[in-house]
Amino acid sequence: MTVAITMGGTPAIVLNPSDNVAIALRDLKQNESVELIIGNSKLPIKLLNDIPFGHKFAIKGIRMCDYVIKYGHVIGRAKRNIGIGEHVHVHNVESLTAVHSVCKGGKP
Repeated sequence: MTVAITMGGTPAIVLNPSDNVAIALRDLKQNESVELIIGNSKLPIKLLNDIPFGHKFAIKGIRMCDYVIKYGHVIGRAKRNIGIGEHVHVHNVESLTAVHSVCKGGKP
């Protein structure tokens, strides 16, 4: 199920109800508020960072070493705690095959 959302002309998308990230469909600004509609629920999110077009932001808190889920599939693991509304990208996500994994004792 794909869920497109728009609030005040600010679009983002959640690709699967089990995702813990949404994708910005245009550049979004820090402190901007978006309202996600997932199934029958509305989820307001205040962005903690600027989110470039095509990048992800957390729609649920993601604890260090928890999976980042997009498309209903695991796409990586959090290198540190990621707050709701925070930019999710290479600075705070690692590959499941990372040689120096933070979650396996490597340095962040």
